[in-house]
Amino acid sequence: DDVTLLTKAAGGLGLFLLGMLIMTDGLRTLAGDAIRHMLMRFTRTPLSGAMTGAITTAVLQSSSATTVAAVGFVGAGLLAYPNALGIIFGANIGTTITGWMVALLGFKLKIGTVMLPVILGGTLLRLFTTGRRAAFGLSLAGFGLIFVGIEFMQTGMSGFNDLISPERLPGDTLGGRLLLVLLGMLATVITQSSSAGVATTLTLLYGGMVNFHQAAALVIGMDIGTTFTALLATIGGTTAARRTGLSHVFYNFLTALLALLLIDVYVVTWESMAPGLLVAQGEIALVAFHTLFNTLGVIAILPFTGLFARLMMSVVPDRQPAWTQHLEPALLEQPPLALSAAQTVITDLLRTLTTHAHQILQQAPSTADLAQLRQALDETQAYLDDIHVESHQQVRHERLLSLLHALDHLQRLHERCEEDEDRAMVAGKAPRLADVHTLLLAETDSLRRNLADNNWRHAWLHAEKTEHAILAQRQPLRARIVSDTALDQLTIPESTERLQALRWMVRVSHHLARITHYLDRATNAAGKDA
Repeated sequence: DDVTLLTKAAGGLGLFLLGMLIMTDGLRTLAGDAIRHMLMRFTRTPLSGAMTGAITTAVLQSSSATTVAAVGFVGAGLLAYPNALGIIFGANIGTTITGWMVALLGFKLKIGTVMLPVILGGTLLRLFTTGRRAAFGLSLAGFGLIFVGIEFMQTGMSGFNDLISPERLPGDTLGGRLLLVLLGMLATVITQSSSAGVATTLTLLYGGMVNFHQAAALVIGMDIGTTFTALLATIGGTTAARRTGLSHVFYNFLTALLALLLIDVYVVTWESMAPGLLVAQGEIALVAFHTLFNTLGVIAILPFTGLFARLMMSVVPDRQPAWTQHLEPALLEQPPLALSAAQTVITDLLRTLTTHAHQILQQAPSTADLAQLRQALDETQAYLDDIHVESHQQVRHERLLSLLHALDHLQRLHERCEEDEDRAMVAGKAPRLADVHTLLLAETDSLRRNLADNNWRHAWLHAEKTEHAILAQRQPLRARIVSDTALDQLTIPESTERLQALRWMVRVSHHLARITHYLDRATNAAGKDA
């Protein structure tokens, strides 16, 4: 009866969605790190970003995963925003692979029943193995569920030919097409999966319940509907996240407009080249249309990526403090990227504090806002606390530990600069402290140059050499200052000032040596984790 058929159709859609979720999770576990490295390695321009974005989405079967990675790279400061846009553009092409898989295997070969043993095999692999084999088993089981779901949807919907027909849906007018686009958007928002919407539309087209024009309009709406998730992800996110999410929305609307203009041209071309085939092979024609308008959209937008990026940067301007703008919450799900973001922030904070120390040692006015620096240090510490690394991931754990040590010394360096600034002034005026003052001044200047080159090993060795040189002079200088006091060449307050200035320079040199040491270790660990 109708209830049974409706239950089968709904259950089929549920199985399809479940299969997509399971397969995506398995593929992400199986190829997550490799995909991340591929995106980083090959995304050098918007064009290469589009190509890698398409391939990544096709492999992971999830445009959301690809988009989150793109947000992560921009948020961590590892990728230029225009290049990340290429990844987002390409992800739209990658999503069309699911449609091809459904049309060719689900409708033409009807392999739903054949997939039942595959689901069992994949489940057994997941239950009785670990690591990559278990992830492969999960992907296999999800892959099988997709086609079982399609078979159930086909069976369930076959009984509703009288209720759902092209005549009962909005007609082939501009208003009718826009209404169908809206329905497609709504379907994707509800299911949170454009792949499920496309599969359902293919089922309706296969069963003759919609015609090609109507199916095309529905698919266009589903492409727009995928942006709803991206919009939700921007709430409470950083500037990079909001820009990326809104870029996805704007781009998909532009592509949808192009697709609406292409429907009639596409149908006429298909009919002129192969009369009658549009009806006989409607499913293939629909996924081909889906791929075509997304590909044309990428080709049309790529030459204007820079202009598009500037437009989005004006729509979503920077509002966060420059130091902490890379601390993207979405990255916490990908610890390597979160660690890279934190290291970028720590490096920026060190650069600012080093410049501040250099300026006050020169008796020059400082340009740093120490109160904002304190807030940025606290936010970075909270962010590092939120990064969770598994105990067996030793290299990653070493990197996190090194960053925590570096941040701890950076906080103490900030305290020296914030509370004891007058001691740097004394150090620059006291003749006895001239040699130590010169050493520390040279160290801050050298560190600023090494920071520009990201040469942590050289920075650490130079800072350590400076620390040892200052330590070697500490005791003799203390003795001379005390002796000058005893000989009435210095008053007790003057002696105290000089001793405190010496202690300040010793501590600053120590913190700089420790910070560069731990950042060198973190950089080496990042290289091993790549």
